[in-house]
Amino acid sequence: MEFGIFNGMCITPKYREAHGARSEHDRLLDELAFIRAADAAGFKYTWATEHHFLTEYSHLSASEAFMGFAAAQTENIHIGSGIFNITPPVNHPARVAEKVAMLDHLSNGRIEFGVGRGSSTTEQRGFGIEDPELTREMVAETLPQIVRMFRDEPYSFEGKFFSMPERNVLPKPYTDPHPPLWVAAGSPSTFELAAQQGLGVLCFAFGKPEQFTPLIEGYKKTIENCDPVGEYVNNNVMITTQMLCLEDGGRARDVVRNIDQAYHSSLVFRYLDTFPRPAGIPVWPELIPEQTPQMIDGAIDKGLIAVGDPEEVTRAVQRFADTGADQLAFGMLSSAMPIEICEEAVATFGKHVLPQFDKDPVHSTTRQRQAQIGH
Repeated sequence: MEFGIFNGMCITPKYREAHGARSEHDRLLDELAFIRAADAAGFKYTWATEHHFLTEYSHLSASEAFMGFAAAQTENIHIGSGIFNITPPVNHPARVAEKVAMLDHLSNGRIEFGVGRGSSTTEQRGFGIEDPELTREMVAETLPQIVRMFRDEPYSFEGKFFSMPERNVLPKPYTDPHPPLWVAAGSPSTFELAAQQGLGVLCFAFGKPEQFTPLIEGYKKTIENCDPVGEYVNNNVMITTQMLCLEDGGRARDVVRNIDQAYHSSLVFRYLDTFPRPAGIPVWPELIPEQTPQMIDGAIDKGLIAVGDPEEVTRAVQRFADTGADQLAFGMLSSAMPIEICEEAVATFGKHVLPQFDKDPVHSTTRQRQAQIGH
């Protein structure tokens, strides 16, 4: 199993209280420090979200600028879009192709191209998309065309959601033939579609790790006989969750009790209204209650959350590994966690936990591309 981190630029009330008028700026710089720490600790991937108009939940909108800056500050870590929204009203497909290729050059081939349709009607309607279901058709049309733009000289297209006269979309990617392709998935049908198209999956954990086991088993079976939308297959499932690994497990528990984690979860269900809503989730502005110390201890003891000392975190990571997932990513700053504690936890995880699971210095996406393309 490989490891990554997830960048969302979340600003919770406790973080805003601590940082005041500088909170937005400070959290942006925190996310970059998070990436540098992960790069130094041996994490292989960092994933930058793209959201628009979602106050507190995510202020990371121009993620291509963020990713370029992150690439300049790192050496090894792959910089992933988690995701670029490829619906034409939000981002014209040619502009997406240009951004990805430019980032690929600037990072010396370290870009991972994750796509999606947006998960909030707040965002979709802000760009004039009134029917969320249309976004599925939009992605189905645009992703194959972006792959064509990476290759064709010249390119043209007449479609339902966008059209282009004959043009050469430049630059072409640095990575031959193009960066690895991923898609955000929140339902069994999207897992199935990703496998059919040879795409890696980006997803989020909201419950027990074992909920992913049948989804991943189905994905792995289907992708063996896929018809890839790209020039090669990216057989990968990434799950995003939380992590806080400190030498002192008691201190880790104290931190977790005071970083607005439940508030962030409330924001998820406030905004991401295209996600299924589990039973019992309160309707905003009512908040999900913060976990009690006893609940946190119980979750750690069962290996449900990657919180505690290295041994406890290893036990939780193993539960995710047992699902068949290929990568585990941590959205640690989707809370009020201070950056200093985040950096400490990343270093501790990199020292004690990461080497137990990731023993291959080559990124899985690189290895798969080279095996299929031949270089």
